Amino acid sequence: QVQLVESGGGLVQPGGSLRLSCAASGSIFSLYTMGWYRQAPGKQRDLVAHITSGGSTNYKDSVKGRFTISSDNAKNTVYLQMDMLKPEDTAVYYCNARRGIWDYWGQGTQVTVSS
Repeated sequence: QVQLVESGGGLVQPGGSLRLSCAASGSIFSLYTMGWYRQAPGKQRDLVAHITSGGSTNYKDSVKGRFTISSDNAKNTVYLQMDMLKPEDTAVYYCNARRGIWDYWGQGTQVTVSS
């Protein structure tokens, strides 16, 4: 069983930055693809970014150039650096770990972008 704990959400003004962290319960990054998803009220949960065990990254088009996903294997933590935030980035952000049939989620952290 993999446990994921997100932190770093909050309220930020448009144009501001936040860094989300996701701490995993074990050394899983060498085996799992780690992702960040978000879900706004009334909308489906969408992939924001992911990083594979080999270090390849992929981003949702609307966040390219603004968000950066990274991992620190020594700390068992994956990060999502979010810059130039927009009101439309407001959502609950979830960390995900996936490998084959195994699929784990964190509890989510709220990000609100508003003036």
